[in-house]
Amino acid sequence: MEERNVGNSGLRVSRVGLGCNNFGGRIGVAASKAVIRKALDLGITLFDTADVYGNRGGSETILGTYLGSERERVVIASKFAMPMDDAGKLRGASRGYILKAIQASLKRLKTDYLDLYQLHTADPHTPIEETLRTLNDLIRQGMVRYIGCSNLPAWQVVEAQWTAKSLGLEGFISIQDEYSLLVRGLEQELLPAARRYGLGLLPYFPLANGLLTGKYRRGEALPEGARLTTNPARAEAVMTEANWQKVERLEAFAKARGHTLLELAFSWLATNPVVSSVIAGATKPEQVEQNANAAGWVLTPEERMEVDQITAAA
Repeated sequence: MEERNVGNSGLRVSRVGLGCNNFGGRIGVAASKAVIRKALDLGITLFDTADVYGNRGGSETILGTYLGSERERVVIASKFAMPMDDAGKLRGASRGYILKAIQASLKRLKTDYLDLYQLHTADPHTPIEETLRTLNDLIRQGMVRYIGCSNLPAWQVVEAQWTAKSLGLEGFISIQDEYSLLVRGLEQELLPAARRYGLGLLPYFPLANGLLTGKYRRGEALPEGARLTTNPARAEAVMTEANWQKVERLEAFAKARGHTLLELAFSWLATNPVVSSVIAGATKPEQVEQNANAAGWVLTPEERMEVDQITAAA
């Protein structure tokens, strides 16, 4: 599989990455192991997880158990800052908490370093300088290779990069945010900021919670066990009349060119030069294979323009 650098850094990752948020949650140990094995066999090198995934720790534990000897040839990306307890004490981006969180993640992942450690969400109670100094120390100690962020607005990303530069600290190399043919809000400010500061984008929910897979049909019952089937609130937010119209037009666009809606969703992202790897979760090995093979369509400028017209105001 093609590999790319994450932003302006030297970290290289597969064009399609495996989102590990299903491990220990939607799927158990055996199913997770099968998904991991298929990803490795297909040449996927980026495994993206978080301490909070899998009911707080489950995803990292499974990944650490089954990567085994393959660990050195893959890129493990994890995250911190989301609540790891019901009381809300284990969360945030303070120095004290980060030092506890990294040790816990490394133990669960059975490794002595993370390739990419990401701030999962902003911490309004901690100055970004404190967070960056702590992450810088982790890099100096060899516990972390690179750092990134997720779910931060553009102004906070810019603030973090300027703070790092002015203090001589390591800055973020990546941003991880929701981005798809149906969710394009980050193009207003966040994407320009990423280009300006040489950050690689790792888009999650590339299939808009499955709406861009082609398995959902307007007016038909939702497939049993599918993500939107088990999350009614999200289904209501995603399955709008406007989105259905876009999906139907996008599917017709892809079909007319001999491709599927799934291939269009992945390839549209993969041909964006800011995108380093498309993060896609899976619950079955065959889904991993479909996702890995879906990003090979190189859209022409004219095709991208037509897609933009279809998805205007996404």
